[in-house]
Amino acid sequence: MTEAKDYIAGIILTILVALTAKAVSTYIPMDLISASVFALLLGMLLNPIIKELTFFNSGIQFVSKKILKTAIVLMGLTLSFSQVLSVGGYSIIVMTFTLLTAFGGGYIFGRLFKMNWKLSSLISAGTGVCGGSAIAAVAPTIEAHNSDIAYAISATFIFDILMVILFPIAGRYFGMSDLGFGLWAGTAVNDTSSVVAAAYTFSDAAGAFAVIVKLTRTLSIVPIVMIFSYINARENKKLGKKSNKSAKEIKIKTIFPYFILLFLIMVAVKSTGVVSADLSSNIAAVSKFMMVMALGAIGLKTNFKEVTDSGIKPLLHGFIISALVVIVSFMVQLFIGQF
Repeated sequence: MTEAKDYIAGIILTILVALTAKAVSTYIPMDLISASVFALLLGMLLNPIIKELTFFNSGIQFVSKKILKTAIVLMGLTLSFSQVLSVGGYSIIVMTFTLLTAFGGGYIFGRLFKMNWKLSSLISAGTGVCGGSAIAAVAPTIEAHNSDIAYAISATFIFDILMVILFPIAGRYFGMSDLGFGLWAGTAVNDTSSVVAAAYTFSDAAGAFAVIVKLTRTLSIVPIVMIFSYINARENKKLGKKSNKSAKEIKIKTIFPYFILLFLIMVAVKSTGVVSADLSSNIAAVSKFMMVMALGAIGLKTNFKEVTDSGIKPLLHGFIISALVVIVSFMVQLFIGQF
């Protein structure tokens, strides 16, 4: 019972932030800025106050991690396998080019800026795969310092804030379809929460497509961690150091995003036809509200001053790589006719 009480204050706070954000968003014409964006920004504004009130911490952490994943899993009940397979197929094509851009460009500009290869690699992983989650998965594999982790997360997060606001505006300017925008946001925006915020601002359909693309992209975290485990062992061998981890010691179960399997189970349930259209619509509404809560919680955990104090080189590196990924994703979609 005591443990449950520890979560209540933070959960209630995120609900209030989400409700406020939804109310504010109703006054914005053409849905240019969604409730998710307002929740994120409102949370960041409240962070200096909330971080001093530790009784909120457990609930905020729970919402930012568990509720977001639960919302994505529930979204599976609004999609069919035909949608998942069609969008997932296109995303693999685009994702191949964006991953090559993120890691290839990251290596080149990392060398150009004379950056630590571990920091450069973490920024590339955050940009190419899934933001903070990829950084957290790769960091122990390459034995990165805490400062490298903080800088990498800061570099990718600042760009994400800009993309959440600018992507929907750009998508409407270019006259993109729901599928095209979902594919673009899902392959070019970094963190899962930011993908959700940007895509659902454009439209519900684009949001659903973007979630499928993002989950497909997240699966690449497994081979990438394995590759970096090998690279780190090789670098340590050059320096005559013994690596703490080898490729054989990496446990797949510790890095595999299992909520994706739950998402696919929900899609399978929806594909059987047992979920009515009305129920599916209600579930979608609940899922979207949970996503707004999660974005608010992420904002409440984010100190913007600390993010901007990380130094110019990591931020510039992250901005350049993220911009390249955005451009490459856009150009590949034009080429394959998914726009």
